[in-house]
Amino acid sequence: MNRSNIWIHFTLAAVLVVFAAVIGQIDRWRVSHQRTTSTERAAIAQVNITRESSPEVFVRFRRGTSLEQIKSIAASNNDTLADEYESVSNLVAIDDLDNVDAAALVAQYAAMPNVEYAEANFEIELDDPSAVEVLPTAALGNIPAGSPSDPLFGEQWALNNSGAHNGRERADIDAIRAWETTHGSEEVVVAVLDSGVDYNHPDLVGNMWTRPARLAAYSDDELGEFNDLYGFNGTDRFADPMDDNGHGTHCAGIIGAEGDNNEGIAGVNWRVQIMPLKFMGRSGYGSVSRAIAAINYAVDRKKNGVNLRIISASFGSATNSRALRDAIKAAGDAGILFVAAAGNDSSNNDTWPHYPSNYDLPNLVSVAALDRNDRLATFSNYGAKTVHVAAPGKAILSTWPGGGYREASGTSMATPYVAGTAALIIANQPNISVKALRDRLLGSADEIETINGKVATSSRVCAANALGMIVKGH
Repeated sequence: MNRSNIWIHFTLAAVLVVFAAVIGQIDRWRVSHQRTTSTERAAIAQVNITRESSPEVFVRFRRGTSLEQIKSIAASNNDTLADEYESVSNLVAIDDLDNVDAAALVAQYAAMPNVEYAEANFEIELDDPSAVEVLPTAALGNIPAGSPSDPLFGEQWALNNSGAHNGRERADIDAIRAWETTHGSEEVVVAVLDSGVDYNHPDLVGNMWTRPARLAAYSDDELGEFNDLYGFNGTDRFADPMDDNGHGTHCAGIIGAEGDNNEGIAGVNWRVQIMPLKFMGRSGYGSVSRAIAAINYAVDRKKNGVNLRIISASFGSATNSRALRDAIKAAGDAGILFVAAAGNDSSNNDTWPHYPSNYDLPNLVSVAALDRNDRLATFSNYGAKTVHVAAPGKAILSTWPGGGYREASGTSMATPYVAGTAALIIANQPNISVKALRDRLLGSADEIETINGKVATSSRVCAANALGMIVKGH
């Protein structure tokens, strides 16, 4: 082999070695990348990591651990105390300053002997499967006696079902009969834990909660002072809770659009105070940390004299959060009923849990959705053990930001019918306990054969029954 050939072969060999090394490195990178992706997917499946900029975990320390000790533990790990949830003893949110993976941070804190549990913050979303539908152009005729003057009341089949649009007559919550007893009360406050509320809407403005002059603005030791004149905004404490999505305004109108005012629609309550608890933004996404902060705010306002009795929650996740459960329990301990949407996956919550509706708590009511024929809506979750009651939830007309009115469907819409009925009960019986209120809601509901075995009570909520107006089973 001549020198020229030797150099040719040497060069080819060198190229092959380099190429093999590159291929090997690519293979190693591919394996490493696959492993990372697999780990990330497992973490997402388990904790559904939030989009928020810094990893954040919830840690509940054991009884006897002081706040100063908690701060010291966080600082020693180069972490910071992001928030203390005063309504739940020793529950805090912790931010990591080293960009450690959230799952690793959870494991680190969970291993500490003075920690009861640790879990990652995660993203949750609004529980609404459908696009907003077309607004009716006119109300229906044949409005029965006792109906309000609201021009679109004839389209509110959930309050009074005349059988129009191929519906079933009286497949409704029997609102007109309930209103013979009470139209609600401006002394009752219902919080809407959602995307905010358009508090300037002409059908809502008269029924919106505003912070009383006697009550100081809400201030949190870690987060600072909030602009809470119109309620809570967990997405921006300097901003008011104006709805930039629409979902919260729609739910609020079902509970308490002003009735008999010659404007739009009527709420289950003609008179009530609606408190926005905004924890979701324009896209309809929020986080557990924001939801807990909003509940913490509600408990604080309740303890400071606001007659907040009900939280209506139309959102959900397949991921369990002990921290969120503890916050909802704390609301119950403070005398607040929590009404939660069962979800819109057409699935059995007994088998595939949906949260927060699946929490087994004495102050929680889980709600499925019905169509105008008293059939379970095709999208609605169900569960003979875990879903407590049903309510109208398909093609529901309600308020929309900017002074509008639109239809939407979902267990999101069914939930405020139950929350609104609970508010009517409180208006009629102001000192009723949370337990008695929940028992009244579930015990007075109308049994519906079509949902037997799908819902624990096999029943649709009935406002008239709940107020003792008629015999159950109308």
